[in-house]
Amino acid sequence: MPALQDTEGPRLPEGLPPVVDAHVHLFPDRVFDAVWRWFDQYGWPIRYKLHTRQVVSFLLSRGVHRVVALHYAHRPGMARALNAYVAEVAREEPRVLGLATVLPGEPDATAVLEEAFDAGLRGVKIHCHVQCFSPDAPHLHEVYAACAKAGRPLVMHAGREPSSPHYNCDTYALCAAERVERVLKDHPTLKLCVPHLGADEFDAYARLLERHDNLWLDTTMALAGYFPVPIPRRALEVRPERIIYGTDFPNIPYAWDRELRTMLGMKLDDAVLAGILGQNALQLYGA
Repeated sequence: MPALQDTEGPRLPEGLPPVVDAHVHLFPDRVFDAVWRWFDQYGWPIRYKLHTRQVVSFLLSRGVHRVVALHYAHRPGMARALNAYVAEVAREEPRVLGLATVLPGEPDATAVLEEAFDAGLRGVKIHCHVQCFSPDAPHLHEVYAACAKAGRPLVMHAGREPSSPHYNCDTYALCAAERVERVLKDHPTLKLCVPHLGADEFDAYARLLERHDNLWLDTTMALAGYFPVPIPRRALEVRPERIIYGTDFPNIPYAWDRELRTMLGMKLDDAVLAGILGQNALQLYGA
């Protein structure tokens, strides 16, 4: 898909409540470079090829209050090093809330997460597309149990989109809202956040929000008008206290504040807007 040459703002507009970008990717330089090579070939042009400390500086200098740092491991044995890296970034900059990762099914997955939580990481990020698993696969239960036991939220890219034939698995075969509902039922104390408002099953995930008190959704890329689908406003309105703002920065093909400007244009209630922009994420991550 193409890049958009839209205009970016120099910083957040004045008068906004605290803004938390709850979906920011931070990787070691070599991993970032590999991710960008994949996007250049198979996804979209990355507008902001910034490494970790540049990403953090960029967002904080533009008025973002806190950053939730996500990463993921695509092969066994990576998670410990990635978690240590993000934990160090979070120690250096307290406005970064670092999450852990693990490759579901790898040896010592529970121990990997326990070590990450002991290091101060606030939750876990896993990715069905990159790591090639279905949400209700049996080997995920130890990950869910570890998060629930520690009271740490789990961010799981479990929606079918954005998809690509260049993943090593069929995302439509793996991912479905009903699979996520099985997880919510089997692990009622797990705090689960699904990014992208559950793209492309927006209505199905809105219905899950109505039925389950242990589900959150983030807005990442779903409000940008980049993909050829209508803006899923209903998903924001069903339970706005369960919606959190995120961007996918820096791996985006448009202006860093594009989704924020779209959301401001929706003329949401002030309390709803304050919750989505920051308060809901701070509450979820205990910050």
